Amino acid sequence: MKLITVSGAPSSGKTSVILRLIDCLRESSQEVGVIKFDCLTSFDQLLYKEYGVQVQVGFSGKFCPDHFFISNIEDAVEWGNRAGLDILISESAGLCNRCSPHIQGVLAICVIDNLSGINTPRKIGPMLKLADIVLITKGDIVSQAEREVFMFNVRQVNPGASILFVNGITGQGAFMLSKHVKNAADITTVRNRRLRFSMPASVCAYCTGETRIGETYQMGMLKKMEFR
Repeated sequence: MKLITVSGAPSSGKTSVILRLIDCLRESSQEVGVIKFDCLTSFDQLLYKEYGVQVQVGFSGKFCPDHFFISNIEDAVEWGNRAGLDILISESAGLCNRCSPHIQGVLAICVIDNLSGINTPRKIGPMLKLADIVLITKGDIVSQAEREVFMFNVRQVNPGASILFVNGITGQGAFMLSKHVKNAADITTVRNRRLRFSMPASVCAYCTGETRIGETYQMGMLKKMEFR
């Protein structure tokens, strides 16, 4: 089975792109499943079920979505193997630009949309910088010049990635993406593999439920600003 991690900001078009990718993969009789990680709620699983895609959904609740992801991805892979999947796609919650849901030896995809601003690629951390493939969506809504500048900024942040423009509505670009996915390495487990970058780290009073404001209540790992 192949495991693919897909990350990206909310509303960047991850689910739409994945559905267009599944269309292409089904042409070669690939059985695809999805594990959807989110925070509080999600309706994407309804779209996958309408498509006849095997899907599992997990909500991190009060936990960091990245920590929730890495604590559950091994079980997700075991589920994919039991379900007889050829390809398991992990779709991240995509809450913050610091997310790092990519695993060494596992094909990593980051989805970023052209409408987010030309400087957005420079504001995104590991989920873009360490991806194998960067998918740019909504390019049909902006000018050619804006697409070129946006792609240049993506290239500056991640010079080694393959950059593809994909339309989540028409499916343009999904076939080329499917070729990358078919060439991904097969895995049987993610046990003992490593993340490509460390998770966001903080163990403080607010992590454990504190809601009061003030230094008296601030304990554990803290980072303070310097005001001049």
